[in-house]
Amino acid sequence: MSGPAVRAGGPRGLRRFTGPRPPRPETCELCGVAVPPEGHRHLVETEKRTLVCACTACSLLFDRPGTRTGRYRAVPDRYLTDPGHHLDEGLWERLQIPVGVAFFFRNAALDRLVALYPSPAGATESELDPQTWQQVLDGAPLAAMLEPDTEALLVHRWEGRSGCYLVPVDACYELVGRMRTLWQGFDGGAEARAALRAFFDDVERRARPVTPAGERS
Repeated sequence: MSGPAVRAGGPRGLRRFTGPRPPRPETCELCGVAVPPEGHRHLVETEKRTLVCACTACSLLFDRPGTRTGRYRAVPDRYLTDPGHHLDEGLWERLQIPVGVAFFFRNAALDRLVALYPSPAGATESELDPQTWQQVLDGAPLAAMLEPDTEALLVHRWEGRSGCYLVPVDACYELVGRMRTLWQGFDGGAEARAALRAFFDDVERRARPVTPAGERS
């Protein structure tokens, strides 16, 4: 079936259909220079609790000693794993999280841990008593290594196994966005589960095991 005729030219002529507009290129939100869609760094704007795209030059300005207490903080790129940390089924059930993934970070302004998990609506904050979360962290060296606002402790439980990782906080929000886009039905659906497996395969590939002394990158 052919579409409606298009008459070009003249002030009353219809504009020729050119298809959907291409997406706007991503830019550094500090200086405006274009940044690649994948692989650019982020800053955390601590007052608004939002992520800000940044070019390499701008991110380096906030990635030096003495610049980690201001309005913007650069998100580090380290990935660590604690193979010795285990969450048994009983403890996980006490967390009352409907999915097998949760992450938390230390909010410097509130001076407390914030616990979230992915859902069809985006990042959902856990309303559990902080003491319950503290039981999850007891004995976990990664918890003491978190940089406030910019790093997260990511916990994952699947098929009776569990994992504990220190990751950049933007990686967690990337996972949240992916799950929100792909989620179908009650349990997320096959496509969301496949994306979740791929995400954690990448985390496992990038993460270094933490030493008993709490090695830092």
